[in-house]
Amino acid sequence: MSKIKRNPQAVNIANKIIEEYQPKSVEEMQNALKDIFGPMFESMLKGEMDHHLGYESNSKEAKETSNRRNGYGKKKLRTSGSEVEIATPRDRDGSFEPKLIPKRSKDVSAIEDKVIAMYARGMSQRDISATIEDIYGFSISHNMISDITDAVIPELEEWQSRPLSNCYAFLFVDCMFTTIRNDYETKKFAVYTILGYDLQGNKEILGLWLNETESKHKWMQIFDEIKARGVEDIFFISMDGVSGLEEGARAIFPDVIVQRCIVHLIRNSLKYVPSKDYKAFTASLRKVYGAQNLKACHSAFESFKQQWSMYPGAVNVWKSNFQHVEQLFDYGSAIRRVMYTTNAVESVHSSFRKVTKKGAFPHENALLKVLFLRIKELEKKWEGGHVNNWAMVMNQLLVHEGFEERVLKYS
Repeated sequence: MSKIKRNPQAVNIANKIIEEYQPKSVEEMQNALKDIFGPMFESMLKGEMDHHLGYESNSKEAKETSNRRNGYGKKKLRTSGSEVEIATPRDRDGSFEPKLIPKRSKDVSAIEDKVIAMYARGMSQRDISATIEDIYGFSISHNMISDITDAVIPELEEWQSRPLSNCYAFLFVDCMFTTIRNDYETKKFAVYTILGYDLQGNKEILGLWLNETESKHKWMQIFDEIKARGVEDIFFISMDGVSGLEEGARAIFPDVIVQRCIVHLIRNSLKYVPSKDYKAFTASLRKVYGAQNLKACHSAFESFKQQWSMYPGAVNVWKSNFQHVEQLFDYGSAIRRVMYTTNAVESVHSSFRKVTKKGAFPHENALLKVLFLRIKELEKKWEGGHVNNWAMVMNQLLVHEGFEERVLKYS
């Protein structure tokens, strides 16, 4: 993962806080933030009072109202991180109704939670601000929304570097593209997601990686990082012909089996077939990759090549990738059903697209935040569940001489 870009103003403020408070622990840092949080609310409330009365404090100009400031009251606020005491301004006739923190309201953490939840659903900052205004009667700035959602960045960084399982039976790799604005221009970035199934049949997203190009070197770096985080063995990797992935993966995990996604090969070959023949063409293909054994697969492939020779582009897709069809028959049917497609990780990307369709992101951090929040939602859905027919998959791995010892080592 590339270094997370910070807002220079935020970095400057953070450095000043550290210089002023010299915190030596997380608790001391939280106390420093409490000291700052209170004045921030007080300053915003003061601005609301100025607007309510129509003049600023200590103004010498003629006043259009007889109402005046009347000192301060005290209130303790519960935020998502702590409890903060603030001074709340009062007016003489008691007509001041603050919108930021309404009278008798003491908990502002709900606002933060709502902002993060809306951000996780892919809402734009403009829409979030409008929704908060509808609910609470006041708007919040884009900078404040960014500051609130930045609260997930430490958790994101910890997640990206967390220890991983020592063995994964299957990894699925897929790529989606999104747009990031960078120095007044927009660039297409590839988002690589790796989804893993461990030996217990649990789903886990190992990480997210952003890159402008695909290369063997980049994939070597990614798999080297995975190894450094504790992964010792990977049985299968299913992918869609990602450039450099196979070489990069084998350089770090030499025993891994790399499988091209059969569904993607079907899609690629259909580009050369008229739509009127789609149904018959795919039915012929199903007899090839869905055969009962390798001999039947070879026989079906010969028939397929003869039947569809009028579309050489489509047939060549399968000729050049036929080794990926043949290797499926080295394993039992339950294993084949898992390894032959990347649909598992494509469904993750389908979920990502729901929250990235709003347009270009202002920087990498903004994109990573929304994807990480989406991953947390997916992990909740996966909790306690296992991959279908996993017991049969494990049985077939145990009776395969290439995997029996490796399965027993990590079980």
